[in-house]
Amino acid sequence: MPIVAALLALATATACAAEGTSAPPAAAVRAASTSFAPGVVNAAGVAAKAAATTPAPTPTATSTKTSAGKPRLGIADITPMGEKAEKVGVGFPIIVTFDRDVRDKAAAEAALEVRPEKPVEGAWRWVSHRKVIYRTKTYWKPHQKVLFKARLSQIPGNEAAKDVSRRFAVGTANISLVDTRRHVMKVRRDGKLARTIPISAGRGGMIRNGVDVYLTTSGVHLTMGKKAVETMTSSWMGVTDPKDPRYYKEEIPWAVRISDSGEYVHQSYGDYQYLGRSNQSHGCVRATPAGAKWFYGIAQRGDVVKIVGTKRKLDWRNGWSYWQLNWTQWKKGSALRS
Repeated sequence: MPIVAALLALATATACAAEGTSAPPAAAVRAASTSFAPGVVNAAGVAAKAAATTPAPTPTATSTKTSAGKPRLGIADITPMGEKAEKVGVGFPIIVTFDRDVRDKAAAEAALEVRPEKPVEGAWRWVSHRKVIYRTKTYWKPHQKVLFKARLSQIPGNEAAKDVSRRFAVGTANISLVDTRRHVMKVRRDGKLARTIPISAGRGGMIRNGVDVYLTTSGVHLTMGKKAVETMTSSWMGVTDPKDPRYYKEEIPWAVRISDSGEYVHQSYGDYQYLGRSNQSHGCVRATPAGAKWFYGIAQRGDVVKIVGTKRKLDWRNGWSYWQLNWTQWKKGSALRS
C-alpha cells in the first residue's frame, strides 16, 4: 500500500471512532481533558472522541533565542506527565517534542538521558524532524521512578538553553490479553491474573482502502487515555443523517482508548448476549458493564493491551503502538550509531 493510502487508512480505521480520530494539538487536549489525573473521574464529560481521549502531556518550554540573538533549540512538549500528576504503565514511551525542526539529531539525542531506578535497556527513535520517542527493550519494571533529563545546554551552539528534567512514576504492571477468537480478556496485575472479562471484538465486513475497518487490530496496544462517558458517532464515515440506517450516535461508558484509529476497551452498548460468544463490534473491544468499569478504574496511560486472533495487524504508527517493532527495528530509528 502506498504511504499516503496507508496513512489515510490509519486516520479512518475503526468504526468506534467518532468525529475524527487523530491526536489533537496538545493545548486543546489540556483544556478539554482531565482523564488520568489522580483520583479524577470525568463522569460529566461527553465530548467528541478526538478532543478528549488523546494523552495530555505537560509542556516544558524554553525560549527560542540565545543572549546573542541566535536561534536555539528548546522543548515544546514531554509525555507522560510527571510523578505528581500520574502513574504510568510498564509499556509507556517517553515522547519529546522540540519547538522547532532539529538539524543535528545526533547531538540532540546525545543530550537526552533516561535513568530508571530499576535499569533496563532503552533507545530513542525519531519519528519526525521535531519528535523523538524513547522505548525500552523489555517492559519497565513496575513501582519505580524514572528520571528524564534533557541537557539542552550541551548541544553545540545551544549553550544558552535551559536544561530540562522530569521524573516519571511507574505504577502497577497492568498487562491484558484480548483473545478475539475465544472472546475473552484476561487482565494480569503484577503478574497475577486479576480478572477475566467476556468481550466482543470487531466483526469485520467493511473494506476501505483495502483494509477491513470493522476488524479489531491484532498487536501490542498501549492505553492512551480514558473517559467515563464517550460520545461515538458515525460521522467518521461521512454518515450524519439520522435517517440513514448506518447512522449512530451513542454515549459509551468506561471508554479506554488504545489506538489513534478509534479503538477502545469500553462497556458494551447493549447486545450483552454476544459478550464471550461472538464478535459483533465495529472494531472496539466491548466488555461487560462491571468488567469495563473495573478496567477503567485501574487503567494507567502506557498499560499493555495485547490483542490476538484477527487478520488485521496493528501498525506501529497507530497511536502508541511502538512495541509492534522488534528491538532491532526500533534501534534503527536512532540518530546515534554505536
